[in-house]
Amino acid sequence: MRPFLLLPTALLLLLLGACQNATTTSGTAVTTPEVSPPTANSPQGKTYGAAITGEGAQPLSALPTLLGTQDSAQVKLVGTANEVCQAKGCWMTMKLADGRDMRIKFKDYAFFVPKDISGKTIVINGWAHRETVPVSDLQHYAKDAGKSSAEIAAITEPQQQLNFEADGVLVQE
Repeated sequence: MRPFLLLPTALLLLLLGACQNATTTSGTAVTTPEVSPPTANSPQGKTYGAAITGEGAQPLSALPTLLGTQDSAQVKLVGTANEVCQAKGCWMTMKLADGRDMRIKFKDYAFFVPKDISGKTIVINGWAHRETVPVSDLQHYAKDAGKSSAEIAAITEPQQQLNFEADGVLVQE
């Protein structure tokens, strides 16, 4: 391989790596926390990723109307963080009005949120989109969420989901 290709290749592999950050030392898993520092603090709270405010945010319950029949739409939503990836804070969920979870991932895997924000009011800005999530991804998310081996093994079918790619998250205080 040409030397000038090594750095871009290494960066690409790093970005495509799994969400989990565990290494094994003598058979013992050691997890090192990697919480992204907030990009801004304001009277409204702390932002991660692009600095955003709550101004103009629509309630999560309005998402079906905002999306309509489109496969995706750019929106700013406010709601409650439900579950957060306990490996790194690299995804979170919010409960939709129908009881299903909407998974929020972060644009370009460029930032993470604190793992302890479940139950807090958040504002997310970015793209809501419908997608079919493969079994391997669903199992990965279940593992990140601390589900049991039996629960992970029970995931055998892809799911049609409404998900979100956020470029900014505001955790309100």
